[in-house]
Amino acid sequence: MGEKNIRILMAKPGLDGHDRGIKVVSRALRDAGMEVIYMGLHQTPEQIVEAAIQEDVDALGLSILSGAHIILFPKIMELLKENRVDIIVFAGGIIPDEDVPALKNINIAEIFGPGTNTEDIVKFVKEKVAK
Repeated sequence: MGEKNIRILMAKPGLDGHDRGIKVVSRALRDAGMEVIYMGLHQTPEQIVEAAIQEDVDALGLSILSGAHIILFPKIMELLKENRVDIIVFAGGIIPDEDVPALKNINIAEIFGPGTNTEDIVKFVKEKVAK
């Protein structure tokens, strides 16, 4: 029996139209042997949680640059909880340092800012999912 592939859903909630960063991170996770499902741009919290359930993922990566993380991330976390979905959620993008404690307080496991080494994200996901 080989080890189970880590399945990750990568999503861009809201109206943010920039996707280079999430594509770079998705590729790094895929190249590290993970199964990555990229939802594309302009996803609602409901679409993201529905996909996480249907795809039976181990982790959810969110990317946002628009500043709407304060509204969208708590909604996603609330829907995951309502649906009893227990997965690792991490985020990246343009998120002000002062918002990080509030996001970690709602169980977003980690926030990765611009310029984060993709190897650090891969290592984080592998360690968190293994637990």
